[in-house]
Amino acid sequence: MRTVGIDLAAEPAKTAVAMIDWGEGSARVVGLRLGAADDDVVEAVLGADRSGIDAPFGWPDAFVDFVVAHHNREPRRELELSSRAGRLPLVRRRTDRVVHEVTGIVPLSVSADLIAHVALRCAGLLARLAVEGVDTDRVAGTVAEVYPAAALQQWGLPFRGYKGATNREKLMQLVASFDDATPYLDLADFRGQCEASDDAFDAVVAAVIARAVAEGQTGLPHGVDAEVAGREGWIHLPEGPLSALV
Repeated sequence: MRTVGIDLAAEPAKTAVAMIDWGEGSARVVGLRLGAADDDVVEAVLGADRSGIDAPFGWPDAFVDFVVAHHNREPRRELELSSRAGRLPLVRRRTDRVVHEVTGIVPLSVSADLIAHVALRCAGLLARLAVEGVDTDRVAGTVAEVYPAAALQQWGLPFRGYKGATNREKLMQLVASFDDATPYLDLADFRGQCEASDDAFDAVVAAVIARAVAEGQTGLPHGVDAEVAGREGWIHLPEGPLSALV
């Protein structure tokens, strides 16, 4: 099995793509690219059995309804927009609230933060992949929405403070901890890239989450949540240990 992890950014310069080949009891990073353009992302996904993309797959239902109503000059009078609490349904998806409940981490808002630029690029990629025949179902497709920081937290690894050029030492420590927790995974010639770039490391983590998705070891929505997640997207949180992925 090959999994791909994509740390998607608004621009190619900060986008990383990792490829992992999984065998019987072992796995190996066989590719890691920084500065990935849309063509690179599409090519990688088409060559994978399962892919994980670190980007929101959709927007909150309430936000979409609000924007459409505002555009049509049909004000939503039932909304209280003068406070953060009143605006919360517009800025948090159901999956964002679940991640917060489970991990304590608050995902960035796709409708009220700069990550919206990433989501727009992701929407374009998902549309392009769908044309290529990829199953882009936002819950059960062969491409899954992932969140490396939340996955690291679920696996009992450090998940804060490793981003940015000023936190290189923390990133190197995290790579070492991740390496210890995945003795079956060979970072091969790409360890240095992971230690130098949090984008590269997050892409590798995203590829590992994609393996968890393929193995049925992530939480799925049920009931009403499943219907909502089909539109808004669903962050796949690992529910099993890293040791169970081989």
